[in-house]
Amino acid sequence: MNVLALVKNSERYVFLYDDDSTESVLQKLGQYAADEELSFSWYDAAVLSQKVRRLKEQTIAEKAAVSSAPSLSLPQPASDSVGPEVKSKTNHSPKPGTAPVSGLRFRGSSSFLP
Repeated sequence: MNVLALVKNSERYVFLYDDDSTESVLQKLGQYAADEELSFSWYDAAVLSQKVRRLKEQTIAEKAAVSSAPSLSLPQPASDSVGPEVKSKTNHSPKPGTAPVSGLRFRGSSSFLP
């Protein structure tokens, strides 16, 4: 949703529109400028039209930048690949007398004492 606002004298002009409605907003700016009962001038319409067009260009550029950004997906292993089975020789149970964390000693099978 885009917001375009102009405060002129005691009048406030606020236009809410989405990216697909820029042409209708530009037409409305021209209608307001042509209305002699409003203080909205052709200069106001020109300035706000320029802002609408810049915002549209900015939005298009941002969408293009996002769509051209490289994908961060990780390569997937082939499901049909066949290779040698590798078994880990790491023993995850601590040995008695070793200190896995500084200041702690392993005793028995389940207790850590300082």
